[in-house]
Amino acid sequence: MIRVLENRFYYLDNFLAMVASVRARYRHLLDGEEQAFVDGFEALPLASRALLVRMVMRKGELFRLGRLRYDEIGCPRSAAVPLVAAGWLDGEPAIDIGQLCGLLTKTELAEIFPLLPRSARKAEQLEILRGEHGDAVRTLAGWGIDDQLLQLRIAPLCDRLRLMFFGNLHQDWSEFVLSELGIFRYEQVDLSLAQGFSSRQDIDDYLHLHACRERFRNGAAPAAVLADVPEVPYPNDWLEQRRSKLLFQVAQHYERSAELPAALRLYAECAWPGARLRAIRVLERCGQPDAAFALAQQAERQPESEAEKQQLLRVMPRLRRQLGHGKMPQAAAAAIVRQDMALPRAEPGIPVETVLASHLSRPDAPVVYVENTLINSLFGLLFWDAIFAPLPGAFFHPFQSGPADLHSADFQQRRAALFEAGFAQFGSGGYKQAIWRNFRAKAGIQSPFVFWESIDEALLAMALDCLPPLHLRKCFERILQDIKTNRSGLPDLIQFWPAEKRYQMIEVKGPGDRLQDNQVRWLHYFAEHGIPVAVCYVQWAGECA
Repeated sequence: MIRVLENRFYYLDNFLAMVASVRARYRHLLDGEEQAFVDGFEALPLASRALLVRMVMRKGELFRLGRLRYDEIGCPRSAAVPLVAAGWLDGEPAIDIGQLCGLLTKTELAEIFPLLPRSARKAEQLEILRGEHGDAVRTLAGWGIDDQLLQLRIAPLCDRLRLMFFGNLHQDWSEFVLSELGIFRYEQVDLSLAQGFSSRQDIDDYLHLHACRERFRNGAAPAAVLADVPEVPYPNDWLEQRRSKLLFQVAQHYERSAELPAALRLYAECAWPGARLRAIRVLERCGQPDAAFALAQQAERQPESEAEKQQLLRVMPRLRRQLGHGKMPQAAAAAIVRQDMALPRAEPGIPVETVLASHLSRPDAPVVYVENTLINSLFGLLFWDAIFAPLPGAFFHPFQSGPADLHSADFQQRRAALFEAGFAQFGSGGYKQAIWRNFRAKAGIQSPFVFWESIDEALLAMALDCLPPLHLRKCFERILQDIKTNRSGLPDLIQFWPAEKRYQMIEVKGPGDRLQDNQVRWLHYFAEHGIPVAVCYVQWAGECA
């Protein structure tokens, strides 16, 4: 049941909780200014604290006092006085014409500057005003505005605290509200054992990389951004992933812009998944098939993932033809069962998977639409303790649906003993009890694997009764090989025969649809390990070719 927030200062309480958490966990990483803030904030009057948090949570750093009206705060002018005295607000900042235009409406600009063409767009008005006033800076009163301007001087400090609390800068204060309303529930991890940041340098490096990424996203010249990106990899794996991703994104920009030498250099330096394959493609485009072939051979010997291995099966024959090499014999892939079916056309809006499930389902052999939900949920329930282990760098705050290092290359290695203990339960049969225990104890708690809205006791009982432990183990092993990629691509339907304790997965393809690469990889894996699966191609009756 969703609760209605009655506390008018809920946002202040949330901010105070953040400050208290940072103070308790990271005091040793704070400089003098930051320590003064986290120690002195609570001593301010209630209205002053509330006003500051309202400003922190809004966009920008400049605020007209007349627009800071909140019933629970009262007079904003009085509330601002202690904040100005503390140096956290500037009570009379000087601004240029561009900043002024950002604070005023077109109507207000026309009143202050009556000679401005009223039909002009605001951007055009700004250009006219810049021509008249140049680089002049004045207070709001100096520009002829009867209002007070406040400038938030601690926005960077608050961003740093938010980063230390959340472990990123894309989450915001709404996380608190969603939790308080009961919309989301989170696993309670002992954060004292899961320190997110180990040094101030890690925080500085994150903020620096974030600034570089924002500049790139906002259209800054890639070369200028790259000049500020460290050339040497970070020793911190978490930060290095972010650096690699930024290099990959810039390389993609160069490739799309046909600046191929620059793209190739970055791909070669980048450890982000897919960079090597892109480098092979760029070498082809540069007319260097020998170099492309040599790099592809290296990738064949040590593929970074199944996805890269699959792509190489398409690249290598083309390169071999270009270089005059003979064809290599292809290993026979395990056969995938195909079914073709003609069904009455579905009503508009009804998915083909629903139509096929209804057609195949029988009282003694029900068909359930599960796609990626069932196998992932079983995985998440069995390995709940491993996924939520309080390891350094994994958890930063109480609102995480999963560990921050979920997609790291060493995710499994760091939790090896816990995963081994989970897999060992297949031998004893204890895996069923563990899954049932977590299904009941953790019901509704956010997880990167468990789809609570898609599983119930009846589905769980049939799945655990009909799926052999060896099949589940093989599925779980593949998910762990590449969590980011292998959580998707699983078949749409599953049919159970409870009396016979057997099942079959079914991938559904409607008219004109084809298998995606990640689906093909799962299908081949299933066939290789004897896991029952079929691909059903549906045509509408009377419309078959």
